[in-house]
Amino acid sequence: MEGLLTRCRALPTLATCSHQLSGFVPHRFHHCVPGGGRRLLLSRVFQPQNLREDQVLSLERRSGDLTCKSQRLMLQVGLIYPASPGCYHLLPYTVRAMEKLVRVIDQEMQVIGGQKVNMPSLSPAELWQATNRWDLMGKELLRLRDRHGKEYCLGPTHEEAITALIASQKKLSYKQLPFLLYQVTRKFRDELRPRFGLLRCREFYMKDMYTFDSSPEAAQQTYSLVCDAYCSLFNRLGLRFVKVQADVGSIGGTMSHEFQLPMDIGEDRLAICPSCSFSANMETLDMSQMNCPACQGPLTETKGTEVGHTFYLGTKYSSIFNAQFTNVYGKPSLAEMGCYGLGVTRILAAAIEVLSTEDCVRWPSLLAPYQACLIPPKKGSKEEAASKLAGQLYDHITEAVPQLHGEVLLDDRTHLTIGNRLKDANKFGYPFVIITGKRALEDPAHFEVWCQNTGEVVFLTKDGVVDLLTQVQTI
Repeated sequence: MEGLLTRCRALPTLATCSHQLSGFVPHRFHHCVPGGGRRLLLSRVFQPQNLREDQVLSLERRSGDLTCKSQRLMLQVGLIYPASPGCYHLLPYTVRAMEKLVRVIDQEMQVIGGQKVNMPSLSPAELWQATNRWDLMGKELLRLRDRHGKEYCLGPTHEEAITALIASQKKLSYKQLPFLLYQVTRKFRDELRPRFGLLRCREFYMKDMYTFDSSPEAAQQTYSLVCDAYCSLFNRLGLRFVKVQADVGSIGGTMSHEFQLPMDIGEDRLAICPSCSFSANMETLDMSQMNCPACQGPLTETKGTEVGHTFYLGTKYSSIFNAQFTNVYGKPSLAEMGCYGLGVTRILAAAIEVLSTEDCVRWPSLLAPYQACLIPPKKGSKEEAASKLAGQLYDHITEAVPQLHGEVLLDDRTHLTIGNRLKDANKFGYPFVIITGKRALEDPAHFEVWCQNTGEVVFLTKDGVVDLLTQVQTI
């Protein structure tokens, strides 16, 4: 697959500054170098690479299943590996990126007063039967029985569970509200035909938030607050999104919005008015009238993939489970609710879909698994004399730029040429690739720096490299 091994210079322009996760890196990924501290070595990272197209197709069993760029790239680069239809192993690079995404989500949710919880994936059938969703969800609900014959489902969402939890607290006061409770957990949905890799699968990660307010007016304010937080999140990721009116579906409620990333393979059809701010999922519109209901101008149609969804629920669930609080008059009153979802693994795949080239993964700068990859000379080459400089540069970066602790990899596969390792680095999408080549033998030594998100290639001294990387911001 020749295209996979081309040098990618013409790349989409992204923000070069990134907010990153920095922290402890397991000792087994370190290699102790005399006088050089601990270095993260690429050869020690578990990451299948260099899959051929026919190998990728065989992994998904049917050639028709490999239908989008993100799925193909994530398999070829070794970000995911199929476990069963619609289920994937998330490999180290993907887990690192996902943990960074969760950290950013945590920041946005906690700014608006979110409190993190963790609810069981195993949900008793009687909770779902109380809301009639045990039958309404149909075959998409994964059901099972325990040894005592008690029925459960693997939760695709947790409205019933969280409302029952709040209802169990018998002495809530209006002074304690609002509650904004959220979690980031695995979710399950028995998709009829899983497709597009992590974009539509049976087991996935989701951030789901449930809010409880003392009045409809307060609940509307909370709804706007969470929607604004979602907008802030996608803006920080550098992802172009559209907030559209949407159907409430099986979740229910009286108002709903989707956060969509426009893309050619999107399964949702979106109607957008270029003259005003109106936008909607076309399933909510009267298809016989294709004029904007707000300004009567013509609507344009595009495709999108849903990465977030918000619902104003009112008392749909609180009335069933009797989730009450004591109001200002000392009387019991039903909590006004909202629920808000973000597809965590779907955001990762969707970002790769819209940002990557055909042959090389590109990440939002905030989510790149590693910020920089250093490539020393090939063993036995003319440049091998500069090998020590590569190690010294690595140590200097990690000491002088503390926010990049755990964010720099050394590609120690020196049996390979610089060119071959650069091709791999292009595919993996490190924001910065730093090569110790011929110009490292100059006085002073210059290093070749590839800025992957802008397509620039510059030659910098050791101090110049550090100055460049100092601009990278972390969480």
